[in-house]
Amino acid sequence: MDDMHLNIPAVIVAALLNFAIGGVWYSPLLFAKAWAREAGVDESRVPNLARTFGLSALAQLVMAFNLAAFLGAKATLQFGLFAGFATGLGWVAMSLGVIYLFEQRSLKLWLINAGYQVVAYTVMGAVLGAWH
Repeated sequence: MDDMHLNIPAVIVAALLNFAIGGVWYSPLLFAKAWAREAGVDESRVPNLARTFGLSALAQLVMAFNLAAFLGAKATLQFGLFAGFATGLGWVAMSLGVIYLFEQRSLKLWLINAGYQVVAYTVMGAVLGAWH
């Protein structure tokens, strides 16, 4: 742990990119309707947006810090891409898969949500690995 160095600007940018990717991924441009239908979300019920977006941004910042600590100070773009992809697919998507099996959720919902995680973690890993 002595050589752990976190590039705070890179962590913040990675978290912001994660937030932006989610905004596009779950927008009408891509998967909003399919996601809402598969997740059983009532589109007429508007959540407390400040709370939802604020806590989401905070969670994404924690995710970016965690990935940065995992990658370490000597990470490269290639390692960041690989580690981000492996994290998104091997840990997050598979964890969601186990939960979705027991909750009997659809494959389509898993593909939407897991796909977002794989893309988001890959991009975060690339940013964190490339930005020294």
